[in-house]
Amino acid sequence: MKLQLPLLSVAAAVVLALTVSGCGGSADAGQASQAGPEVKELRYQGWANQVTFPELAADLGYLGDIKLNWVGNTTSGPQDIQSAATNQTDFGGAFTGAVTKLIEAGAPVKGVINYYGADAKNFSGYYVKADSDIKGPRDLIGKKIAVNTLGAHHEAVINTYLTKNGLSQDEIKQVQLVPLPPNDTEEAIRRGQVDAGTLGGVLQDRAIEAGGLRSLFNDYELFGTFAGGQIVLRNDFIEKNPNTTREFTTAIAKALKWATETPREEVIARFTKIIESRGRNESTANLKYWKSPGVPNNGVIKDEDFTRWEAWLNSSGIVKGNLTPSKYYTNDFNDLAKQPAASATASSGTTKG
Repeated sequence: MKLQLPLLSVAAAVVLALTVSGCGGSADAGQASQAGPEVKELRYQGWANQVTFPELAADLGYLGDIKLNWVGNTTSGPQDIQSAATNQTDFGGAFTGAVTKLIEAGAPVKGVINYYGADAKNFSGYYVKADSDIKGPRDLIGKKIAVNTLGAHHEAVINTYLTKNGLSQDEIKQVQLVPLPPNDTEEAIRRGQVDAGTLGGVLQDRAIEAGGLRSLFNDYELFGTFAGGQIVLRNDFIEKNPNTTREFTTAIAKALKWATETPREEVIARFTKIIESRGRNESTANLKYWKSPGVPNNGVIKDEDFTRWEAWLNSSGIVKGNLTPSKYYTNDFNDLAKQPAASATASSGTTKG
């Protein structure tokens, strides 16, 4: 059964979140005892044809007694974290800006670990047909760009790209963003249903291999290596379940470390086994394009992961004035945060929110 939460307004999501969550203070990680997880089943949404890092952690045995209960798939980060905020799931992941927006609106959630990113090897690219007249940022005025969802990673990147290239906010508003499922974007570009589109990870590699598309820009060119989004938990969940929170968060960090340090072919084989064994009628064809996890430093969150988007958050009215990153995240439950960072920081193996 596929969980289908409507894309609620942020205000509506917050009302529901406050109703189910009660008080919302974050936990003191030091209060966690060594008695084991308080809750041993976590509800979540997956991504079709992909293995998420919580799923990898479970398969590697890092979650111990904690079991994951898949309730359906999501196609966007904002929807995923709204599900967590409204207690339809126990955790969700989204682009940093979407996490910020939900928390600023009053949702009692907090980021506990980074789960996707970009570097020179893998990144989100913004593509047009090879023979397109679109050559630069101003050519996008009046055009349509496919993104997986509004108000998330790709909208922020596009806005930043256009702003850095001198477009005014009035001009930027004339660039139409069209929400499309990631799996449909390549075909929409080729058919001319949109003028440009966002492609990342295995979908990008497959499209490049097929030919006929041209890169206009990418997010690595704008920002260099960076972490792009966080997995969030509700504050009341953290407060009531500090041991579960620690085991869950650290298990994901260990899975990130494993995927970074393990030979690529072995990781792909593991992903293939996971997808084939879970019986969701999925394809493993795109796994051959996987390169690496793309999350720096075992998922440890930094202030810069939030301040990077400050200009967009201000221009969008999500945040007024300076950001206070500490209100959005904690590293207290990631035991690998105190260990040396992993040396490799490769590309996104998980769809961006």
